[in-house]
Amino acid sequence: MLIDEDFDFITTDRFAELNKGSMSVKHYLGNFILAITLKILFFINLRDSQSGMWIFRKSALDKIQSIEKFNDGMPFSEELKIEMFKAKNVKAKEVPSALYARQGDAKLESFSDGFKNLKFLLLKRIR
Repeated sequence: MLIDEDFDFITTDRFAELNKGSMSVKHYLGNFILAITLKILFFINLRDSQSGMWIFRKSALDKIQSIEKFNDGMPFSEELKIEMFKAKNVKAKEVPSALYARQGDAKLESFSDGFKNLKFLLLKRIR
């Protein structure tokens, strides 16, 4: 799709196909809150602002802020999406994907990571 439809950036929407046991209610609610916050603050209509599954053309990096200025923590993926979807000359799209139950232990710290992302969104908006 990146090549065939000439996109610069593609991210995924894991909510398009949530399989049984793939996401807890707590994570579902947290993702929903962060996606709504992203929509309100940045006018970017993404269902899944937290998905770390994305692909982009190297040339797209020349059209956004320097990668060295990005948050190097949990909000990195979210910031990449903001930059790609807000750039006027970047063709970006969110596509459906499936999410299955995790086979190992999650490294996510639900509340602290969620608050980091929420704080990041608020601070990025006022900068």
